Amino acid sequence: MADGSAGQREWQVTGMDCGSCAAKVRGAVERLPGVGDVDVALMAERLRVTLDEARTSPEDVEKAVRGVGFGIAVKGARPEKPRGGFVLPDGAFPVAADSPEPEDEAADAAQPSDTPSWYQATKGRLVIGTAALLAAAWASNLFLPTGIAHWAFVLATLIGLIPVARRAFAMARVGMPFTIEMLMTIAAGGALAIGEPEEAALVVFLFAVGELLEGVSAGKARDSIRALSKLVPKTARLEVEPGTRDVPADTLRVGQIVQVRPGDRVPCDGEVVDGVSGVDESPVTGESVPSLKEPGGEVFAGSINTEALLRVCVTKAAEDNTIARIVRLVEEAESARAPTERFIDRFSRVYMPAVVGAAVLVAVVPPLAFGLAWEEWIYRALALLLIGCPCALVISVPASITSALSTGARSGLLMKGGAVIEAAARTTHVAFDKTGTLTQGRPQVTDLSVLEGDEAGLLALAAGVESGASHPLGRAICAEADRRGVTAAVAFDGRALPGKGAQAMIDGALVCVGSPRLAEERGALGDAVRSRVAALESEGKTVVIVLRADLPQGLIALRDEPRDDAANAVAQLRTLGVCPIMLTGDNSRTARAIAKGLGIDHHANLMPEDKVAAIRDLTSDARVMMIGDGINDAPALAAAHVGVAMGSGTDVALETADAAILRDRVTDAPATIRLARGTMVNIRQNIAIALGLKAVFLVTTLLGITGLWIAILADTGATVLVTMNALRLLFFRPSGSSETTGQANPDIVSARAEHASATT
Repeated sequence: MADGSAGQREWQVTGMDCGSCAAKVRGAVERLPGVGDVDVALMAERLRVTLDEARTSPEDVEKAVRGVGFGIAVKGARPEKPRGGFVLPDGAFPVAADSPEPEDEAADAAQPSDTPSWYQATKGRLVIGTAALLAAAWASNLFLPTGIAHWAFVLATLIGLIPVARRAFAMARVGMPFTIEMLMTIAAGGALAIGEPEEAALVVFLFAVGELLEGVSAGKARDSIRALSKLVPKTARLEVEPGTRDVPADTLRVGQIVQVRPGDRVPCDGEVVDGVSGVDESPVTGESVPSLKEPGGEVFAGSINTEALLRVCVTKAAEDNTIARIVRLVEEAESARAPTERFIDRFSRVYMPAVVGAAVLVAVVPPLAFGLAWEEWIYRALALLLIGCPCALVISVPASITSALSTGARSGLLMKGGAVIEAAARTTHVAFDKTGTLTQGRPQVTDLSVLEGDEAGLLALAAGVESGASHPLGRAICAEADRRGVTAAVAFDGRALPGKGAQAMIDGALVCVGSPRLAEERGALGDAVRSRVAALESEGKTVVIVLRADLPQGLIALRDEPRDDAANAVAQLRTLGVCPIMLTGDNSRTARAIAKGLGIDHHANLMPEDKVAAIRDLTSDARVMMIGDGINDAPALAAAHVGVAMGSGTDVALETADAAILRDRVTDAPATIRLARGTMVNIRQNIAIALGLKAVFLVTTLLGITGLWIAILADTGATVLVTMNALRLLFFRPSGSSETTGQANPDIVSARAEHASATT
């Protein structure tokens, strides 16, 4: 970085409790020279900037953040305690901001791991202190002369107001004069000036209570995300010579073997090398029924082994396992802000100065123009100032989005940010890929029709071309060859023919395995072959033709059954007022047979570019969600308003498209829309609460009905109400109904018995 080139830097910022806090951090940093692309994530407590260190050093950024009252530490370092706020060491537990720093790692380990009570935190002690001072002042008012009681309220106000005023002037020095701290300082100071010390002291106390409640509410929202990372156990039973040893799970390396006993959580993403058991994947995918795991099966970190000992080979490092990627995606999603959130941010920047200007007019116009009492109208102006803070409005959207992302992650539904949630809520059409999405993605060979040679030779040619294929049809052909004990022919120069099939050189001849369309293009589809293809396709089967030097060698028919929940998903979408449609590259007869059984419209014989064209046609007058496997359908996923990848925790499902369905359930498509719509309803409720309360108290303040302490309740109370309302989304059920848990999977019992007999 010495050459002056800009690079990205990231820190953890502690002490942010609301949207205004994030705005303060952003405002303090973005004014520095050489700083760009400032991204402040409230719930993830993250500050990320593009920094030109030749103009501004990282230390200058940290100094600016500390200068406005927040703690900051480089990503990965121990979090720093903010001035007068909470800190979350190890990313998990709040502790008092002024508790002593441990001197070494041993001391750090000795720190209590339980979340302290509210009264142990600095903000809690501030509430207790201001309450005690206020109570003492009230007591003095009862038993002491009036003059002494007056000064008791003044003292209570000043002691509680000093830390607030210090933060207010720190913000003003960096060019942010319109903050709740400044408004609070002016209001309380003004109340003292006009002879209202009792009300000023009460306002200071209520402000401290509001600050505490905002911190607790923000902590609850963050805990819902951090709970995901706690699913992975801290230790793992690593196989070493001559036995096993417990080691930290985050030290496991790819290729090592770990043992997972019944009842244990799986410590890593891996592959079963020995044992048969049911594994409860509900913590990862939301799937309530245990999944059968045999040798060769994938397991995910955080899932629970329910039946028998499994030996698992580690396939991914701790920082790359499924849970870690989900947590990263949920945290990163906070940066993808919804259009509504961006609008509110712009609105709030105008709103507060406008209210301040209105307060000035309220203070001076009635006395000057109409000869009314200065003290009364200054008092009303001070109350109006307190109503001017947009904290509740600013937090209304991100609080709901964060809760929705957390709920979705627990249910196996990932949406990458507020923009995706808002787009999903407006969905009017859902386009499904067929193979692997509406169908199980595990087609099986049903018919072999030999034209030249025998069945073994036909399968050997087809399996040779499809060796290493990722397409379900290719894998099914190779699996059938293995089942029959047929060795795949040796192939060279293999390549895929998108939307048509694959080809390779075998024994010096070009062999193609592809759709009837490919055979038609190459002049190899005679009347007899065409008639046989039509008969098989009318049964809902997919037909591929094996060509050798453009001469047909035979036909292979496969059938991929619809998923058990596909018809239910289609019905749920129609209930939601969403039109489902199937897009497939398969032939029209097979597509028609599948679509008829599901009750869905369809388009068949689509090449990848045809799917993109179909999506674009739909998006011209509809809001379209496309659901596919995340690989072959990538162009169509990108063309839709919302692209959703299906896949049980695979890299593609987690890292492509706008959203991902982890548990391979088609009913999760309507669940995603249901969650998105529920989130938008929650956001509208929050905005109504934030603006409604302020509007009501704005009118009552101007009419002289309510005063300063009610005004501060209108601000902090609205912020707490908005946050608590957003937290309701943590209990939202996207499926629309409760799911049973703990059901036995009969396949697990039989497979375990077979494994036991095979190993004895």
